[in-house]
Amino acid sequence: MASGFSTNTPLDPSLYGLDPAALEFFKQQTGFTEEDDLKQHILAVQAKAFAVAPYYCIYNFVFTKLKISRHPKYQSVLQLGRDYSSALLLDVGCCFGNDARKAAADGWPVTQIISTDIRHELWDLGHVLFRSTPRSFPLSFIAGNCLDPTFLSSEPGPTSRSLPDLSSLTSLNDLRGKLTAVHASSIFHLFSAEQQASLVRAVAALLSPEPGSIAFGSHIGLPKQGIIRGKAASMIAEMYCYDPESWKKLWEDAGPFKTEAVLEELTGGMGEGFTGESVWEIEEGIN
Repeated sequence: MASGFSTNTPLDPSLYGLDPAALEFFKQQTGFTEEDDLKQHILAVQAKAFAVAPYYCIYNFVFTKLKISRHPKYQSVLQLGRDYSSALLLDVGCCFGNDARKAAADGWPVTQIISTDIRHELWDLGHVLFRSTPRSFPLSFIAGNCLDPTFLSSEPGPTSRSLPDLSSLTSLNDLRGKLTAVHASSIFHLFSAEQQASLVRAVAALLSPEPGSIAFGSHIGLPKQGIIRGKAASMIAEMYCYDPESWKKLWEDAGPFKTEAVLEELTGGMGEGFTGESVWEIEEGIN
């Protein structure tokens, strides 16, 4: 996603707003009971984060949205965490970690969740945002570039079913063929068509071959694939978007997956011109 944001771009507090589910979640996670106290806390963390990572998702408070729990497969994913004692969940492009924290709050064992983002500073600020520490919230985080094959490769992984020590991960490649669920929202649309296709193959390689293993998420979409241009604040942004059918084809080419993708109306959070959201899931070995 191309835009002209920089650390000098003035923030706009009027864009702040939590829906009822997010408000309840943030109060529960942070311990704030007064809405204004919570708002001032979130604004302060937003300013710190924007100073090191001037991303649109931080500017426009997209990080306060609970993408994972709004997904139609969310309850089924949580059931996987209950049914399998060694189930592992990965959240790709986690930013502050709100979606991973939501899954943990709803029952997925926190020590069996991995989060990843290119900026370690954002994960550290997640502890500030949620008033936690690595000891009080012992989720495994690993920083890296998901387009770098030394960090996340599309090549098949080792055949061993033994699980790695999550506390000593050096790359996501250590998890190839071992993940029960992968959540990836608001990340694919940041990349070119070719980079998205490569990332699809890489995420597919992470999934366990066990039937029911799933990757799911959402991102900006179009009814016909191509480049979309829109306005985010005063900046012009553009991105390449797949339509549901071409998106499904990418996954079908990557493995024997059952695929679903629908284009829904996007309500708020991404700026003018971005009106469609692709909501998708792929499941392993059940075609």
